[in-house]
Amino acid sequence: MSNLEPTGTQLAALAARPPDTPVVMVNLLKFRSPGGLERYMQYGAGVIPYLQRAGASIVYAGEAPAMVVGDGERPWWDAIILVQYPTPQAFIDMVTSEGYAKVHDHRTAALERGDLVATSQWVALQ
Repeated sequence: MSNLEPTGTQLAALAARPPDTPVVMVNLLKFRSPGGLERYMQYGAGVIPYLQRAGASIVYAGEAPAMVVGDGERPWWDAIILVQYPTPQAFIDMVTSEGYAKVHDHRTAALERGDLVATSQWVALQ
């Protein structure tokens, strides 16, 4: 099971990225059973105002019913969500803001595992 909270080291590494470039956060989510998906939907509804204040947008949200390439018939995760933030600091400000912790409690209760990967866009492929 992965940790569901970023460490200080992980936030510092994110903060050290170029400050004026967008970051897409890849959320790989494994829900607790029973009730994890429903609890995550509570988080989703509650986090929307925080995303809006951060200038973030959901790029994609969906599930993975089957593997095409890879080991096994299904990936380990139940859902993937891609969220673009205008800057790394916008994400950090959101997750450290007052009030976000209450919403985040739904995420923590919902997930067995929740990997969060900060990505950088390749300019050469645009």
